[in-house]
Formats: sequence, C-alpha cells, structure tokens
Amino acid sequence: MACLASTACRPPADGPDVAAALPTPAAVFDGSGGRWVDMSHAFSPETIYWPTDESGFQLEELAFGETDLGYFYSAYRFSTAEHGGTHLDAPLHFSRQGQAVADIPIDRLIGPAVVVDVSGRATPDYLVSVADLEGFEAVHGRIPAGAILLLRTGWGERWPDRAAYLGTATLGPAGIPELHFPGLGPEAARWIVANRAIGALGIDTPSIDYGQSADFETHVVIYGAGIPGFENVANLGELPPTGGFVVALPMKIAGGSGAPLRIAGFIPDPQ
Repeated sequence: MACLASTACRPPADGPDVAAALPTPAAVFDGSGGRWVDMSHAFSPETIYWPTDESGFQLEELAFGETDLGYFYSAYRFSTAEHGGTHLDAPLHFSRQGQAVADIPIDRLIGPAVVVDVSGRATPDYLVSVADLEGFEAVHGRIPAGAILLLRTGWGERWPDRAAYLGTATLGPAGIPELHFPGLGPEAARWIVANRAIGALGIDTPSIDYGQSADFETHVVIYGAGIPGFENVANLGELPPTGGFVVALPMKIAGGSGAPLRIAGFIPDPQ
C-alpha cells in the first residue's frame, strides 16, 4: 500500500502487517479514507520563542493594494529564528557531526505515529520516564521501527499564553532559570536510543528537555543518535495512541540546525 510514504506503508519489522487495512493513496488525499489534523501553531506575533530570543516572528509588509496596472498584489518579508514556534530540530543542533535540516531524509519525517500521553499526570517539571514508555507498550504494543514518537504532556493546550506555556513571561537571560515545563527524561532518551529504532521524536512543549534542564542531556542523547526532533507540536490530543500517521516537512534550509515546521497527522477511518 503506497499511502503516505514508504515508512508509513511498509509493515514494521516487529509488528503486524496492517497494510491491507489502510486506505488507498487516493482515499488519503481526497479525505474519504480518514481525516487530517493540523499539528502546527501558526507563526504570528503570538509565536512563543525561547526567552533569550526577544525578536520573535516578524512579518514586514512590502506591498499590499492595487497596482498601477489594476490588479491586486501583496508581498511580505518574514524573519524568524530557527528554533521557535512549531519547528524541527536537526541532529546538528546538538551534534557536531549530525545532519543539517536539508540533509535529513524525508522518510525520517513521514511515518506511523505513536502518541504517548502523560497529560493526566504531567507537572511543570515532569520528566517522561522509561516507566511511561514501558507502560504505554504494555497497553498498545511495542513502538514500531520507523515510528514518529510523539509525547503529549498537555502543554499544547496552554499556547499562546507565554507565562503558562513556558512557566515565565520574563524575556532575556533572566527568564531561563524561571522556565518550567515537562520534557523527556535523559534516562528515557537513552532507553529509546538503545531499544527502539524511531524515525523522529516530537513533543508539545518548547523543548524535548524539561524547562529546568541546564545541560540539555536529552538533546545530546537524541540528536547524537541522529534522531530529528519536533518541538511545540500542536493538537496531539486529536491523534490516537497508534494507527495514525505523521507528515512533518520543515523549510529545507541548507546547513540549518532547525527550521519552521508544518506537521500534519492523518487518522484513517476505522475499517
């Protein structure tokens, strides 16, 4: 079945062959075989960035209105840091030898979605643990090879309230020690790298490390293993724990350590 991409269409090596139950390519794209979920926050003046990035997202109007020839024309220039809003972290972000944005194969960014939901117990300094991952697998089965592993903490529902989302509204270096939001614990990051061959990792918070991290150990572990990351992912509550798919395509920046990301989920209709 050639549904979204090769990763999503081939059965996982350690899971059942579900290809026969998936919609045809036409049914994926005409909406008859399921529904799409927009998992990106729009870039705007409300977009949340790290406290030390005080410029945020800027959209400059270059033209807007009727031309001398009588047709309407508009054009803008935008400016943004790589790491703000819904974005991709390339392995290069924390690994000197890691892939840059433009070098990440597309099949690492498209695949079956696995959503581990800890929103019912997440606190501002919560660390997603090995027990969380093993508990998920005890109910839903092994995280398959090539999966896009998404961590739902519930923080996405706080967007765009900067203070609620980051734990602080303070800008500049003074805001860094005030950051409080959940992330993936370093021990769990090492467990993933050692035991599961995921395609990419995403989370509905500003960082895969929790807000109080000083050494960004989870970044070092995950990106050191060549796994791309997605941060500030939206609407994870709309995806099922398993059975959905993700398409996560960033702006293709040569040499970039990150990029704005448009990420979407596809949920097949029950067969």
